[in-house]
Amino acid sequence: MASTSASEQTSDLAKRVEEARRKLDEHTYEIVQWHFHESTGCPFWLEKKRELKFDPLKEVKCFDDLKKFPLFEDEWLRGGPVRRWVPRAYQDRPIYVFETGGTTGIPKTRVVIEDHWIDYELFSDTLPDKYFPRGANWLMLGPTGPRRLRLAVEHLCQYRGGICFCLDLDPRWVIKLIKKGWMEHLEAYKQHVIDQAITILTAGHEIKCMFATPKLLEALALALEDRGTSIPEMGITGIFSGGTEFTPQWTRYAVEELLGGPPEVSGVYMTPTYGNTLMGLACSKPVSAADGYKITYYAPQPRAVIEVVDFDDPQRVVNYGESGRVKLTTLTKELFIPGFLERDEGEREPPYERYPWDGISGVRPYRGIAAQTTVGVY
Repeated sequence: MASTSASEQTSDLAKRVEEARRKLDEHTYEIVQWHFHESTGCPFWLEKKRELKFDPLKEVKCFDDLKKFPLFEDEWLRGGPVRRWVPRAYQDRPIYVFETGGTTGIPKTRVVIEDHWIDYELFSDTLPDKYFPRGANWLMLGPTGPRRLRLAVEHLCQYRGGICFCLDLDPRWVIKLIKKGWMEHLEAYKQHVIDQAITILTAGHEIKCMFATPKLLEALALALEDRGTSIPEMGITGIFSGGTEFTPQWTRYAVEELLGGPPEVSGVYMTPTYGNTLMGLACSKPVSAADGYKITYYAPQPRAVIEVVDFDDPQRVVNYGESGRVKLTTLTKELFIPGFLERDEGEREPPYERYPWDGISGVRPYRGIAAQTTVGVY
């Protein structure tokens, strides 16, 4: 009986995978038509179309057809005019501009209208209301300034009926301090950030949820411990966090030491995420001690797709369980990015019921540039 049940589950997952792929192919066709049609497309792609050796409007019918495009170049996002990325259909809409990177040189920029709202509303549907109560207030313990993350977390909080409390944090200054070796200044700045967080948490604002990067979550927990209290005692029940610091080892430490145990013991639920300004937000499978705290992320298909590709051949997806570099494709009406090689690597993971498409585990800085990468508050 059990084997029949397992067989039925496998068959059901296969059907879900097939349906998800069909939706991705349809969505890809729709987005390419949008970005390359004269009436709706953005100036960048309408101009780039003249250089291509194929006609995207006629020759892109499914996701695999995107391989006809050359790899997306990092430098295309550096510098202006930034309006070249705004689709003609959206020229009269209010526009945000978000930056990524920028520690040295010109940062990459992305124009946004509503994508950050849509991404985080979809993410909201994955949060358990028991630990992220509707109407609860939030603390945003993360970077501010020209970052998508700050406005996105604030919208997530408002979308769920709460009020978001923010603090001042400049991640570029943190990285400069690290590069200069000014560890005393770094510690002072970190303390400045944590002091802001504790001031907010102890001011009677009834905050129950928070975003925090792993390093800042640890710093907050230790600072509260020094004061004879803890994150659970502060009334926090839900934590949304993200960053390459999220390893199984760190997650075990965070759950068992910093938070006081799994949710059923501590009353605090923590969900890891993986995301950036270009992709949006990749959710993780539920993380548990039974699974060795392994973290597997799934991109928000069909709006964004992650492929784990061969280090030497970015057109070849590696086998399940094998290591490779992250190749991102963004497919929204606001942004089309085919085949962008990210600064991350990891292992390809199979689909599962909630997210019937490929995932990635073990996310870490790409080995080709890891030595030059400085990890700040993330």
